[in-house]
Amino acid sequence: MALADFIPPEGQRRIADAITDAERHTTGEICVHVTPRCRRNVMKRAVKTFNRLHLYTTKRRNAVLIFVAYEDRKLAILGDTAINEAVPEGFWDGEVEELTRYLKAGRPVDGLCAIIARMGERLSEYFPGERDDENELSNEVTFDDIDDDDDHDEDYGNME
Repeated sequence: MALADFIPPEGQRRIADAITDAERHTTGEICVHVTPRCRRNVMKRAVKTFNRLHLYTTKRRNAVLIFVAYEDRKLAILGDTAINEAVPEGFWDGEVEELTRYLKAGRPVDGLCAIIARMGERLSEYFPGERDDENELSNEVTFDDIDDDDDHDEDYGNME
């Protein structure tokens, strides 16, 4: 299944707009990455994707990745170092659970937009918006179909 089959172009625009709106209230940067498969450890795969997309390059180290492997029904939310140092452990668990419900219901765009809005609000508590803040990362959904057979640990955020 191609990205457009999971998130049609109109949905991709809605998600990019949701990111733009959410980032108006925070210096945090929110990114969405979608892939069909993640056979092994979704958190390890999210870390690899975070690094491959150079999300660690933000000035404040406060980027967040929402990683969805739709065919394997897995997801993860991963924050950069400044976020991980500022927020309590399990900070994103509610968002993972809520997005899981939307994905199971076949409403990925609605779910991603709702989670992104909530993430913007929550990030603004730790990283409030600043007048001169610039958008450091693209708000467009990214996609790949890379295989991950080299990951072997247990899963986090499994949608089953």
